[in-house]
Amino acid sequence: MLFNSFHFLVFFPVVTTLYFLLPHRFRWGLLLAASCYFYMAFIPKYILILFITITVDYFAGIGLEATQGRKKKWILLASILANVGMLGFFKYFNFANENIAAFANFIDWNYPIENLSIILPIGLSFHTFQSLSYTIEVYRGHQKAERHYGYLALYVLFYPQLVAGPIERPQNILHQLHEEHRFEYQRVTDGLKWMAWGMFKKVVIADRMALFVNPIYDSPTGHDGPALVFATLAFAIQIYCDFSGYSDIAFGSAQVMGIRLMKNFQHPYFAKSISEFWRRWHISLSTWFRDYVYIPLGGNRAGVRRVILNLLITFLLSGLWHGANWTFAIWGGLHGLFVALNHFIEPRWIRLRESGFAKRFSPALDALSLLSTVGLVCFAWIFFRASTLSDAFYITTHLFSGWTTFVSQFFRLTQEGIRAGFWGFVSGLFASLNSITELTRSEIALSVIALIFLLYIEIKQHRGDFLARFNLKQPAIRHVSYSLLIVIILALGTLYTGVEQAFIYFQF
Repeated sequence: MLFNSFHFLVFFPVVTTLYFLLPHRFRWGLLLAASCYFYMAFIPKYILILFITITVDYFAGIGLEATQGRKKKWILLASILANVGMLGFFKYFNFANENIAAFANFIDWNYPIENLSIILPIGLSFHTFQSLSYTIEVYRGHQKAERHYGYLALYVLFYPQLVAGPIERPQNILHQLHEEHRFEYQRVTDGLKWMAWGMFKKVVIADRMALFVNPIYDSPTGHDGPALVFATLAFAIQIYCDFSGYSDIAFGSAQVMGIRLMKNFQHPYFAKSISEFWRRWHISLSTWFRDYVYIPLGGNRAGVRRVILNLLITFLLSGLWHGANWTFAIWGGLHGLFVALNHFIEPRWIRLRESGFAKRFSPALDALSLLSTVGLVCFAWIFFRASTLSDAFYITTHLFSGWTTFVSQFFRLTQEGIRAGFWGFVSGLFASLNSITELTRSEIALSVIALIFLLYIEIKQHRGDFLARFNLKQPAIRHVSYSLLIVIILALGTLYTGVEQAFIYFQF
């Protein structure tokens, strides 16, 4: 079931109403049944995969709590193998098989094994990592084993974050599922506001950016530098609004029921270094890899070479977690390289910033840091979005082609527009953008207006608790704003495009 569907617009109020009407002792059953229904709206039989891993982890958790020594490690290993094995089979078998077959063909070896006709269960990477968090935390003694099978199943299947996270830890969620949450007007309405804002980011911004991105990235060889750069910048906006929009809807829908999920994004494009970017982007995944991969490998406690190796391993695994494709591995490897370089450059940069001479140019240095970070992130996004390595390499090697023609056309159109006045200038500017896209001027104009509004709210949120401040405004202002936001979502979102577009991270 998609958040941005009319199905969910019926599902959510029905489930939430029943949740508050039922006595507390029955609520876990309602949420578990609703979560199963939510997931089975995609491919019903794949719910069995989730319950197999839940059952394994349920008994593993009890066993981990009751044993010590080597046997405890074997129980943890069995849980890890069951979870990772399921993920590996569905997500990576064909990828590994294709690469083995390619190598076999290279050495003229007759390799008989063919790919399997299997479909990746939706959100498998997310709930696999959430299940692993439970057994690892029980093993470490940070979480007591859950004796109630239904609550453990609900921890894994909780529908707001079931398909695309955030990847929660048992210490945060399990006790909240046990607690009774009463209807509180302010908490419920704030949750609904988060949901509306997430929906705006998804159906108004992300889905509209897809109209710019898809035609160019689906056939990149037919375009030159300006179009490729434009599409890459549009994808950077698309993936942020798509994924953070999902996270906002998940956060808000859980908050309505009194359950507090972790925030998964903290305005990552305002980061002034790659390391800071990863402290702000997909926080639940980056902290998962930090706690369960990077630190166990040795983290930054070893020598320079080991730190670099640990970072590269962590980010390569993170890239492959996103998808069974070499493009994702390169994307992860690039970020590992960027973070490793930043690890050694940042202390020197900080010393430079604190010098008396540099303080006079602080705003300019901040802008340079921000733009360079965004530039590196956008360059890496090319490999994330490209369908194949050949497409990615074509795009990266043609980013600087065709600019002479585009710039001359840009100046010609805008100069012609200037002579016709302000709106003529705007028309000329849009005409130059229209030359590298297949969209009309009205579609471009709507996108620009929506992006300006998004940037305004992002800046307000970045500077403080915007929602808390907005709640203090006059009721008339707030109600008009809510109504206007809903109208914009309905007019420019799903109803405007005519299709319900799945969230990008559903494929992972």
